[in-house]
Amino acid sequence: MSSFPLILSSPSGAGKTTIARELLKRDTRLGYSVSWTTRLPREGEVEGRDYYFVSRADFAQALDGGRFAEYAEVHGEMYGTLRSEVDRLLDAGRHVVMDIDVQGARQLVAVYPQSVLVFVLPPDAGALIGRLRERGTESRESLSRRLRSAIGELRAMEIYQYVIVNDDLERAVVAVSGIVSAEGARIGRTEDLATRVSAIVAGLELEMANINRSN
Repeated sequence: MSSFPLILSSPSGAGKTTIARELLKRDTRLGYSVSWTTRLPREGEVEGRDYYFVSRADFAQALDGGRFAEYAEVHGEMYGTLRSEVDRLLDAGRHVVMDIDVQGARQLVAVYPQSVLVFVLPPDAGALIGRLRERGTESRESLSRRLRSAIGELRAMEIYQYVIVNDDLERAVVAVSGIVSAEGARIGRTEDLATRVSAIVAGLELEMANINRSN
């Protein structure tokens, strides 16, 4: 089976990161691509697990060196996914889970056209606003920026192959896991399919010949 990047996108606060973490706990087929960011860690975030927290100078140097498969400026901070990180996981035969925004998804698909894109919707506007306010980290200005970004991302949803509504975390995780299984079974992703089918056909034909000879 050919591995592929699994891109989860959503407006900030819709739950894509939580879904990604739950998938990684449950599914050994998956690996997580840890992105770089220039923003400071939030409470509970761990270097190398959630992000690599880097300086703007280091980010700019990596960008100039063409090391990113995708990058974006979001709310005044830079985020990027290293090509080497994605390739490492793909080469190990694992699907690469990434929670990135719409502009990053567009870039990544250009580099990895086998990517599977899933958009995570909040159940309604009130739920999204409530989740953002519950963080307790948003000023009035930053909340306004995030809501403006959310509107833009929702309007770009047509580039995604799948949409799930995160009104229940368990259902959302199961739905995305089902997408991974279905995509992994696609004919175009199954390695040596023609050889496997030919071997099965040859075995059946041999058995038919044996039956005919015995009659």
